[in-house]
Amino acid sequence: MRLLHTMLRVGHLQRSIDFYTQVLGMSLLRQRDNPEYQYTLAFLGYGSNPEHAELELTYNYGVDHYEMGTAYGHIALAVPDVAEACLKIKAAGGQVTREAGPVKGGNTVIAFVQDPDGYKIELIERRFDQ
Repeated sequence: MRLLHTMLRVGHLQRSIDFYTQVLGMSLLRQRDNPEYQYTLAFLGYGSNPEHAELELTYNYGVDHYEMGTAYGHIALAVPDVAEACLKIKAAGGQVTREAGPVKGGNTVIAFVQDPDGYKIELIERRFDQ
């Protein structure tokens, strides 16, 4: 088995695409509109399936926000330097909700950012050559 994608429902598709591409550096891989069933899908990522998991953004016509509930936690992204990533995200207009620093009870450096719909994204410091 292999993880293919994670789906998030978003209230404003282009705003979310702009955040994930311009602020987090993902690429828009493909987009499909389905007017008959009143939704549009956009798939983003740092590469395509099956080598890379993708993020599926779903926009349901006429729905501009969703309740988060208490079950959703976060999406995690590996970055080589969390502090530098936070600076770049802020410079691109992104919102850092927890600055770079060690995780409670450990040494791993993390930070959190929030997308325009309120979804949390954890940045975890990991070197890609290891």
